Amino acid sequence: MRPLDSTDRALLTRLRHDARTSVTELANTLGLSRVTVTARLKALKDDGIIRRFTIEAAEAVEEETIRATSLIELNLSKTDRAHRDLARFPEITSLYTTNGTWALVATHETRSLTAFDALLNRMGKIDGVLNVETCLHLTRIV
Repeated sequence: MRPLDSTDRALLTRLRHDARTSVTELANTLGLSRVTVTARLKALKDDGIIRRFTIEAAEAVEEETIRATSLIELNLSKTDRAHRDLARFPEITSLYTTNGTWALVATHETRSLTAFDALLNRMGKIDGVLNVETCLHLTRIV
């Protein structure tokens, strides 16, 4: 990944706040030309720095979604394969390596408890996964 300069970081900060901010508004806010903003956004997307644009829905809409975080213990000789297999699960929204007993932290979303149960079973069957400890996300505070 290429190093980010202050202009790239400013664009990313604004987009994290509102991914639908127009190029014109970004240019005005950051004191740049529209051509510069358009070129920077294209470069950030082409370089894989911006992977997707998303939304944050109101809590009432999100109540139907089951969210959880799993701590995953791995057989260290099978780490690469487990990473690859888990990254293919569409329900997993983020997957991080970590230190200590738990090699990975995964966050995931499903549409029902039945689908959540099936996901946990599939995760536990991945070659190299030794243990999975999961916490459901209950009430969102922030």
